[in-house]
Amino acid sequence: MLTTLAIGNYRSINHLVLPLGQLNLVTGANGSGKSNLYKALRLLAETAQGGVIEALAREGGLDSTWWAGPEMSARMKRGEVPIQGQHPSDVKRLRLGFATEDFGFAISLGLPIPLPYPTAFMLDPEIKSEAIWGAGAYRPASLLVERKNAVVRAREGNSWTVLDQHADSCESFFNIVGRPRQAPEIGELRAFINSWRFYDHFRIDRDAPCRQPQLGTRSPVLHHDGRNLASALQTIIEIGEVEDLVAALEDAFPGSRLEIDAPPGGLFSVRLYQHGLLRPLGDAELSYGTLRYLLLMAALLTPRPPSLMVLNEPETSLQPTCSPPWRG
Repeated sequence: MLTTLAIGNYRSINHLVLPLGQLNLVTGANGSGKSNLYKALRLLAETAQGGVIEALAREGGLDSTWWAGPEMSARMKRGEVPIQGQHPSDVKRLRLGFATEDFGFAISLGLPIPLPYPTAFMLDPEIKSEAIWGAGAYRPASLLVERKNAVVRAREGNSWTVLDQHADSCESFFNIVGRPRQAPEIGELRAFINSWRFYDHFRIDRDAPCRQPQLGTRSPVLHHDGRNLASALQTIIEIGEVEDLVAALEDAFPGSRLEIDAPPGGLFSVRLYQHGLLRPLGDAELSYGTLRYLLLMAALLTPRPPSLMVLNEPETSLQPTCSPPWRG
């Protein structure tokens, strides 16, 4: 699991080193930086999937992601002069990183060096440096893999082996190094990051995919938009912690019973029997709050738990009485 998250020079976050536990709740007023913390985690995930540059472009480019506050001088901190913009004293870099019990990873992104010829890509971000180190806090002696601009090298005993001297500035070393035997940490950490799951857009409107019957296949992982809800719930019933599923349903909807209509080779759909009703409610009939609760159940009770799962605003559409089952 992640033990530390570090963010520097990103939107409303100037410098943050955040210790993490098994369960972390991020809360605060509007504009306090919750969304930026979430987006920074998504950028870290995109690094291993080869899309960090494109992801930054979708955010408006690197220039639009810099920390929005001023560089504070000593006189500003003492209140002797008003807070105002200044010329930055250091080269601007967006810095992201995390640590686990076994590894640490950090990446630094900046703008390209001006070229001697015209180009339409001068605002494209470049990866300036990356590093993987062993357990514990970063220190030079614990470095395992290091990238500085176009050069990627890996430690072998007391010496270093150059893995690539012409690394593309737009790609992480997770994507450009093709010799995992020389740097197994790259492959291990890439698989670790790729296992992360983000649930931030469960559609529950009348045309949502999770309301439509879907062809059923074994699904130990709920799709990010919930389209395989019926298959995911049936998978939990067959090979997962079905007792926890039944208990969570009973906590939120006493006297209810869940069944999955799963004809062999056919379309799967959800059927919820509720106390006091003479027939079950199908996917299209479930209320927004009930459907969202079933989606959260399918995500959290997965038979294949990830190294990191992020639920963005999970309480949306839920009644307060539905909160206690997943609060702890």
